[in-house]
Amino acid sequence: MAVYKAFLILAMAAVVSAIYSNWYDAHATFYGDMGGGKTMQGACGYGYLFKQGYGLETAALSTALFNDGLSCGACFEIFCTNVPQWCIPKAGSIIITATNFCPPNDTPNKPDAWCNPPRKHFDLTMKMFTKIAYYKAGIVPVRYRHVTCSKKGGVKFEINGNPYFTLVLIYNVGGAGDANAVKIKGSKTQWIIMTHNWGQNW
Repeated sequence: MAVYKAFLILAMAAVVSAIYSNWYDAHATFYGDMGGGKTMQGACGYGYLFKQGYGLETAALSTALFNDGLSCGACFEIFCTNVPQWCIPKAGSIIITATNFCPPNDTPNKPDAWCNPPRKHFDLTMKMFTKIAYYKAGIVPVRYRHVTCSKKGGVKFEINGNPYFTLVLIYNVGGAGDANAVKIKGSKTQWIIMTHNWGQNW
């Protein structure tokens, strides 16, 4: 009975966000190897080894882009720019989903602290980085924009917690991709605003 009631509540969640079309400047690096390396649960809550199906078409975002986790699930189009010796000619652009956080480096005056505020930075998987730039580049300037996500199977929910606390992970969101506000409604309640906890956990 409890599982049935939870399904009724979560199936009615309202997901709200916005899409932007302007291009902005940033930088990109990569992590791991072509298979993703030691990919573990990140700051968005999407689980170990791409449990939620986001695969390798993903990136960790710097503080300036992460938005305290509210950008998790958002999709970005990215292309390498202005460095002919590092950008692959006619490579075009890639589209990635934000699935993790690239933390700032607290070491004073560290020159390669690319994820420190106010820098906008994408730490891509090696597979995605090498679609737009040569491996030996290490880091490249890019341009990016927030785009519509194309996902199959509809919005999905994962319920965690304990008898006193319920945590709901929202993922596989098409369109906006990221959930910035969520409401639930039970069979005997009005709409209730959910509180953002961390990543895409509410």
